[in-house]
Amino acid sequence: METQTLIYLFVGATFALYIGIAIWSRAGSTSEYYVASKGVHPIANGMATGADWMSAASFISMAGIISFIGRDGGYYLMGWTGGYVLLAMCLAPYLRKFGKFTVPEFVGERYYSQTARVVAVICVIFISFTYVAGQMRGVGIVFSRYLEVDINTGVVIGMAIVFFYAVLGGMKGITYTQVAQYCVMIFAYMVPAIYISLLITGNPIPQLGFGSTDPATGLSVLEKLDGLGAELGFAQYTDGSKSTIDVFFITMALMVGTAGLPHVIVRFFTTPTVRDARKSAGYALLFIAILYTTAPAVAAFARTNLLTSIPNVSFSEVPDWFKTWETAGLVAWQDKNGDGVIQYAPGAPFAGAPKFAAEQGEHGERVVTNAPTANANELYVDRDIIVLANPEIANLPGWVVALIAAGGLAAALSTAAGLLLVISTSVSHDLLKSNIAPNISEKQELLAARLAAGVAIVIAGIFGIYPPAFVAQVVAFAFGLAAASFFPVIVLGIFSKRMNKEGAIAGMLVGLIFTFSYIVFFKFISPELDNAEHWWFGVSPEGIGTLGMIFNFMAAILVSTVTKAPPVHIQHLIEDIRVPRGAGAAVAH
Repeated sequence: METQTLIYLFVGATFALYIGIAIWSRAGSTSEYYVASKGVHPIANGMATGADWMSAASFISMAGIISFIGRDGGYYLMGWTGGYVLLAMCLAPYLRKFGKFTVPEFVGERYYSQTARVVAVICVIFISFTYVAGQMRGVGIVFSRYLEVDINTGVVIGMAIVFFYAVLGGMKGITYTQVAQYCVMIFAYMVPAIYISLLITGNPIPQLGFGSTDPATGLSVLEKLDGLGAELGFAQYTDGSKSTIDVFFITMALMVGTAGLPHVIVRFFTTPTVRDARKSAGYALLFIAILYTTAPAVAAFARTNLLTSIPNVSFSEVPDWFKTWETAGLVAWQDKNGDGVIQYAPGAPFAGAPKFAAEQGEHGERVVTNAPTANANELYVDRDIIVLANPEIANLPGWVVALIAAGGLAAALSTAAGLLLVISTSVSHDLLKSNIAPNISEKQELLAARLAAGVAIVIAGIFGIYPPAFVAQVVAFAFGLAAASFFPVIVLGIFSKRMNKEGAIAGMLVGLIFTFSYIVFFKFISPELDNAEHWWFGVSPEGIGTLGMIFNFMAAILVSTVTKAPPVHIQHLIEDIRVPRGAGAAVAH
C-alpha cells in the first residue's frame, strides 16, 4: 500500500476515534464540562495530563531545536521536566484540596477579590493564546506535508476537529480523547526512534543507543555528530553558544512556567481525591519521561542522517523526501554558486520561513525570494520538521511515516483542546457567571462556555496562520508569561498567610506587563536589537519570564507588607489547604 494511502487511513482512523469518544462522553453539566465531574481515574488522568502537557512543542519541535542548536537545546528538557516535578509535588495537591473549577477561581477566593480573579482571567487568556498559537501552527505543519495542503488550510482543518470534540465534550470528552491521543503519540514517537536507533547504533533502546559506541569506528553518536559538523564548518554539536546566565534564566522560566500553566493545573482538579491527584502526578511523570528521555537521541539521530544525506549532493540526486517537504514549503534550496550542488554551511540562516517565487531556478530548485544572496548557506530546513521528516530521511517503511503523522496531530490537538477549554471556562465561569451575570442558569453557563470555546478556536486559528515564531519558541514565550504571572501568586497563596489581595494583583500585573512588553519589544518592535548586547543582563526574551517572576514576587511581598492583612477566615482557609489530613477526600470550600 502506498505511503500516502496509509497516511489517510491512519489519520482518518485516529480522527474517527477522537470524535467517537467526544460523542460518547458528551458533557451534560458544567461540572462535567469544567472538571469531568471530578471522577477521572489516576492512571487515565496521568495519560491525559501527559498528552495535555506534551504538546506540539514536545513532539514536533523539541527534538528539532536540540538537533539544530545542540547542547543549548537541553534547557527545554531540563526546564519542562523539572517544572512538572515542581508542579506535581509542591502545588497540585494543595490546589486539588481547595476543590474548585479553575485557577482564576482559586485566585479570586484565596485573595477574596473579584478584581484579582479578573486579572487572573486576563493572565489565563494571554498565556493560553500564546501557547495555542504554537499548537495550531504544529497542526498546520503536519497537515501541509501529510495531507498535501498548504499550512493555512491545515490550520483550518485542525480548527474544525478541535471545535467538534472540545466544544461538545468539554473536560470530560477532552480527558478521554487525550488518553487515546497519548497512546497514539507515544507509539508514534517511539517506533521510528527504535527503528533508527537500530540502524545507527544496533541498539533497539534509543536512550542506550544514544550513549553507545560504534564497534567499527570506536565513536559514540555524539562524537560522530561532532565530526560531521566539523567537516562542514559547524561548531561542535556538544558545544554551547548561550551564556550561562541566559541558560539559567530560560531553564528557570520554563520550570516555573510549567508550574503556572493553567491548562495543566486544571487536570489535577478532575480526580476524585487529593490522594488520586498525587497518584496521577506520578503516573503522568512516568508517561512523560518516556518521550523526554528519548528526545535527545532522536535529535542526534536526525541530525546525523541529515548531514550524511543532503550536503554536497547534486539536486538531481536528492531523495524523494527532500522534494516532498520542499513542496510543502518547509525545506528550500537556492543554488547561489550555480554548481547544482546543495551547500549547507555556517552563516546566517534564511530570514523567516521561505517564500517561493512562481519560477524555479536553473537546476529545478525553488527560488527563495527572501534569502540574502551574500549568505553562503544554500539550504533552508524548518526546525519543526526534524521529527516529522526523520522516518523518511532514514528510509523507514511507509506505515511508520503514517504513524508519525498521526502522532504529530495527536500532540498538537491534545494540548490545543486543553488550552481552549481553559479559555472558555475562564470566560464563562470566572467572568460571566461570577461577575457579569451571576444569575444565569447552569444551562446558560454551559452554552456560554461552548460559545467562548468556539470564538477562542477562531482566534487560535488566526494565530496559527500568522505565528510569531517557530513552534517551540512560541511555547517558550507562553511559559515565560506563566512564570511571571501565575507562579508567584499561587505559591504565595498556598504558603503565605500574610499575602493579601493588593499584593497579588500588583504582582500579577507587574510580572505580566513587564514580561509581555519585553517579548513584544525585542521580537516585534525592534527585532534588530534582539541579541545579547541589548538584552537586560544578557537575558533573552525566552528567559525573561524568570526576571518577571522575580519582579512579581518583589511587588507582591512589598505591597502586601504595607497594606492590610487578609481576613481571619482566609488565613484559616490557607491553614486548612496546607494540612495533610484529608488526603483521602478532597474538601471543597
